[in-house]
Amino acid sequence: MEKSLDSLTGLAMGGFIGDALAMPVHWYYDRSALRQDYGIVRDYAAPKSPHPGSILWRSEYTALNARGDILHDQARYWGQRGIHYHQFLRAGENTLNLQLAKVLMDSLIACGSYDADDYLTRYIDFMLTPGKHRDTYIEECHRKFFTAYARGTAPRKCAGTDIHIGGLAHVGVLCAYFRGDLSATRAAVREHISLTHRSPEVLAAADAMVRIACDLLNGAPLREAILAHGSDWFSQRKAREWSQEPDEVVIGRHVSPACYIAEAFPASLYLAWKYADDFESGVIANANVGGDNCHRGAVLGALIGAAVGVSKIPHRFVDGIADTPHLKYQIETLATRP
Repeated sequence: MEKSLDSLTGLAMGGFIGDALAMPVHWYYDRSALRQDYGIVRDYAAPKSPHPGSILWRSEYTALNARGDILHDQARYWGQRGIHYHQFLRAGENTLNLQLAKVLMDSLIACGSYDADDYLTRYIDFMLTPGKHRDTYIEECHRKFFTAYARGTAPRKCAGTDIHIGGLAHVGVLCAYFRGDLSATRAAVREHISLTHRSPEVLAAADAMVRIACDLLNGAPLREAILAHGSDWFSQRKAREWSQEPDEVVIGRHVSPACYIAEAFPASLYLAWKYADDFESGVIANANVGGDNCHRGAVLGALIGAAVGVSKIPHRFVDGIADTPHLKYQIETLATRP
């Protein structure tokens, strides 16, 4: 596989792998509990119940009408203690935001370009149709979107304020689609994220991720690209100092393992910088420090995947991910389009 195709495929596939590996230990903030329940996560695993740190019992969403009914048969689990956020997913299956990345790929393939209105049509259908996915947890950005949609707001205007790293979950796919074309990628990413996240912080982080990924697709080393374009979040000094400490100290003491973009994006860049040449070690380290490791995994998995290429991603990760044939078809179609 030529280097460019290898990198494009690694960029697109890496985000799905990073998310799926972390899925069973998503939002474990007590690392002793994570170790007790899963040991050291090195392979895909199914989630176990109960989730000792779950706060789904205090999360709320009430659909205003049928246009806002996105919980479907999962609604009865909201408000209960100990419910795993992804309780019905299989080993190697992706969480909701990455499942929506597959919806985005279907749109890109069908339209032959990025079309926000086509994606929104598919997104709304996916979320409102029972049985399209089996994930229990639905992020705040989607709840805000469908609350507005239920009130009759036009889809283009339904985005709410959201400052979580989940907003970057689709950036890798769009970067792969535009193959290193910086201008086209930046425009599409900004438009796409703005559909669900009205947040300058998320848009700024996404733009940095785009510039890093485009540099990688044009042959730049990952560490150089991170330091060149991620300086608002990460620096040479932090790289030097943090690399002397264990990952669980860096992500826990220096930056929070939580989902807020101001902490989660630097954590993602740090792990991508540290494991720039080793995809396997990078996604494993990310999963085992807990917190919002699924969405960090989507970011660093995409970046390291682009840097090393899919040929250097372990076969067990590529072949073991859920719905492998269709996902491979989608990614190959994007990566080899005319």
